[in-house]
Amino acid sequence: MPIIELQLVDGEIGERALRFYPGETLWHSEWKKAFPAHYREKTFLNKIEGYYHRADVFTPCSTAIEFQNSPITLEELRSREAFYPNLVWVVNGAKFKGFKILKHLPDVDSLQLDAFEFCHKANLTMVRKSDLLLGIEQPKVMTFHHPELRNIPLTAHYYSFRWSNPHRVWYEAKCPIIIDLGGYFLYQLKQRKQANGDYAYLHMIPRKDFIGRYVK
Repeated sequence: MPIIELQLVDGEIGERALRFYPGETLWHSEWKKAFPAHYREKTFLNKIEGYYHRADVFTPCSTAIEFQNSPITLEELRSREAFYPNLVWVVNGAKFKGFKILKHLPDVDSLQLDAFEFCHKANLTMVRKSDLLLGIEQPKVMTFHHPELRNIPLTAHYYSFRWSNPHRVWYEAKCPIIIDLGGYFLYQLKQRKQANGDYAYLHMIPRKDFIGRYVK
């Protein structure tokens, strides 16, 4: 990946460069208020590509945080992720259609689960990875009451979810996706690599802890 050279642009030059910058929603502005004023609305010039972009929040650790209230195209997602070397998306999940948090999950990275793959169903079930690799068309589906799984503990912070009408662009993101459903907790969208297709799940994060990563 080529090194990206960003130049911070202040004052009138930045305003002229982005004079068509669109307005923002209350959700958007309330999120920005959670960060110090000197973190907000930083305009950068990509010196190699020769174009500008304004970060909603840019932290002292050089992380850009973008608050996304509406659907985004794959082209725009890739453009934004290519622009900022270190980017975090915060997405307004309250607008998602058919989105529901379902069940607690075990630690998806646990060595105890290395031999198993999650099923892509609302119920919390798994299949043996060996069955998939052998090409068995109907592998045995096991709940966590099965002897091979029942001693694996569930966590308090990983969750399965259902998204009936997903905006699939977010599954293509390379940078962290933080979903805001309102309330005291946020949910990072993660994916577990599997032989039967990547398994998407949520990692619950207290809102104050997320903000505290960047505001000291």
